[in-house]
Amino acid sequence: MSRATKIVATIGPASSSPEILERMLRAGVDVVRLNFSHGKAQDHIDRAALVRETAARCGREVAIMADLQGPKIRVGRFENGKVQLQAGQRFTLDATCELGNEECVGLDYKDLPRDVRPGDRLLLNDGLIVLVVDAVQGTRILTSVVVGGELSNNKGINKQGGGLTAPALTAKDMDDIRTAMAFQADYVAVSFPKSATDMEMARQLTNVAGEAYGHRPGLIAKIERAEAIPHLDEILLASDGIMVARGDLAVEVGNAAVPALQKRMIRRARELDRLVITATQMMESMISNAVPTRAEVSDVANAVLDGSDAVMLSAESAAGRYPVETVEAMASICVEAESFEELKLEADFIGQTFTRIDQSIAMAALFTAHHLGCHAIAALTESGSTALWMSRHRVRMPIIALSPRQASVRRMALYRNVRALHMVFSSERDEALRQAEQRLCEIGALSHGDSYAITCGEPIGAPGGTNMLKVMRVGG
Repeated sequence: MSRATKIVATIGPASSSPEILERMLRAGVDVVRLNFSHGKAQDHIDRAALVRETAARCGREVAIMADLQGPKIRVGRFENGKVQLQAGQRFTLDATCELGNEECVGLDYKDLPRDVRPGDRLLLNDGLIVLVVDAVQGTRILTSVVVGGELSNNKGINKQGGGLTAPALTAKDMDDIRTAMAFQADYVAVSFPKSATDMEMARQLTNVAGEAYGHRPGLIAKIERAEAIPHLDEILLASDGIMVARGDLAVEVGNAAVPALQKRMIRRARELDRLVITATQMMESMISNAVPTRAEVSDVANAVLDGSDAVMLSAESAAGRYPVETVEAMASICVEAESFEELKLEADFIGQTFTRIDQSIAMAALFTAHHLGCHAIAALTESGSTALWMSRHRVRMPIIALSPRQASVRRMALYRNVRALHMVFSSERDEALRQAEQRLCEIGALSHGDSYAITCGEPIGAPGGTNMLKVMRVGG
């Protein structure tokens, strides 16, 4: 496996044809993101079916992530579609306004007047326009323009420093969760969570909606509110992973604060055995250009070196002119960055205490395979937990997870340095190990004479039962 870091790509108008999607998957997409901020339920159902069909044709195990819209904290619409705001002018945000003009505009988020006070700074259109609140009169927020610019329909609103009370899950999100469970999305990304409570509610809703299908997705918390930062650990523990969603987060905390926060979030996610995706404008220039900027190359490389499980494409793959080339460029950057990664396996284990047998076996497999110079690590796993624990540490060999559960295989498509394969193996241990070795040779991961470490549980097939490690040699 030449690339450890996974690639998440959003599909949209530029990438929804079978031909383009197939080229993207072959170029290296591991997870397909469906953005529920756009499109109808049937659109997402159809795209999910297309992803499954295309992945099967490519012989790939690809996960699907349903990204919920979250609360719409946006301005309303304008009579002429847009206005030009000038620094120093007065401008009103009015929850009762139907169509806006140069003096006022409506609000999709009707509770905004209750969330702001005089002196607060509101940032519109990803922070390109800045307003300061002068007064609040009922449903009206009277402001002065600090930084002007063009403001068009439905642009987003952020409050500098955070403090908006909008719930993370809306009625639309609840409907969208039911849609996502209908096609058994492997992950659900929750927008704007502020605390563990938001993620616990999402967990309950997805479990209920997925019960009819016997399906429970992984949950990804999108860290994009200032309020989420003090509660990062509790959000991580209530989730399966996080997304470093740098767009809205940067508007709320300031651009300069984001790089250090990114490093902190990635480090903490790995320490708590959670997944982490780095996102937002990673290859933004490739929406219209065939090559990335040097700054974008550095951005992706640093996310890899920080330890991200995955790096994500949004508009670049959904609406850009070069979706396939963007995936190819991102994959190339990941491979190059990984070749310079520092291995610190011994340091990772200092001060660590493992209370679970299965987790201890996973760590022993990493340590043993690393020091013996094995060619691969294999894990016979039901749930994928063993592979997840292994993926939290850097080693220069592939981790190959073999599971009889299709849902587990797809979930593992997001795990760093893990190649997951669907395989139904014997309930007899020695035969299961023989089948695993044969499969590893068939895919080219091992050749005659290669050594490898393999973990499994006895009895075979018991979730959470990994209790055995063997070091073997092909043909030996």
